[in-house]
Amino acid sequence: MKRSLAAAIIAMVSGSCAIAAPDTYPSQPITFLVPYAAGGPTDTVARLLAEAMGRRLGGRIIVENVAGAGGTLGSGRVAKAEPNGYTLLLNHIGMATSVTLYPGASYDPVAAFEPIGLIVDVPMTMVGRASLEPNSLAELVSFVRRGEGRATYAHAGPGTASHLCGTMFLAATRMTATAVPYRGTGPAMSDLVGGQVDFMCDQTTNTTTFIRSGHVKAYVTTRAARIPTLPEVPSAPEAGFATLELSIWHGLYAPKGTPPEIRQKLEAALAAALDDPALTARFGELGGIVVAQAERRPAALRAKLAAEIERWRGVLSPAQ
Repeated sequence: MKRSLAAAIIAMVSGSCAIAAPDTYPSQPITFLVPYAAGGPTDTVARLLAEAMGRRLGGRIIVENVAGAGGTLGSGRVAKAEPNGYTLLLNHIGMATSVTLYPGASYDPVAAFEPIGLIVDVPMTMVGRASLEPNSLAELVSFVRRGEGRATYAHAGPGTASHLCGTMFLAATRMTATAVPYRGTGPAMSDLVGGQVDFMCDQTTNTTTFIRSGHVKAYVTTRAARIPTLPEVPSAPEAGFATLELSIWHGLYAPKGTPPEIRQKLEAALAAALDDPALTARFGELGGIVVAQAERRPAALRAKLAAEIERWRGVLSPAQ
């Protein structure tokens, strides 16, 4: 009995030390949990950042994908994780939209996490299968209207970036189309390339390679000006649809209660990674813009999340 009690006390003390010993952090691999499918745009952001931050922290960072329910399944898992710095969440704008679209989620996106910092802003692109008849956004609009709802568009589920962009496009043009939801834009893109669906809207981190290779047609980017890496693709204002401007921001979060010393190590590693010209260039090749230094702090992410929750509540609530 005494021996069992002593072992239990040692285990408790050891566990406490594991959380409260930032000088040894990280002493094991860190997991970046991405609440979307592997091969998608947010997965790409996570893998690029994991490599860069891992070098700064002197440890290995693993990317794990837990897709489902617009990102709320994976986010909920991180919310319940041990707050020891070894399970982190990398999520995008879906952190804000989930409040309205998934009111029954198991966590509060503001109260359940410690923000580490903003990462990168990524525009969207409206793309179609290579064999699709239209060659411009105006022609795509005409094509969809002629179809009277029969044209098909893919998205990764309610609340995802591809869903938001597609919804904005249809609302701006006052059209209807048949939605084909997927468990991630990776599989959605596979079907678009294969010709099973007509069009989709997705982040440039996922579409740029397919656009350049000619596997899909690009109609517009959701940024005020053309993207240097896709100079042939018109911006939303150029195409006559200024209301399609949409940038997908990405942030890194730790579970609530993660010790401040560990958070500071993560914040410093994130800042150093984003200052790396190689990472900045790689994001740039995919159309992403690394956030400015002043916007990387946890307070900036906290404020961004709060503001975006209110913004999308106003946009999405009428549809509920």
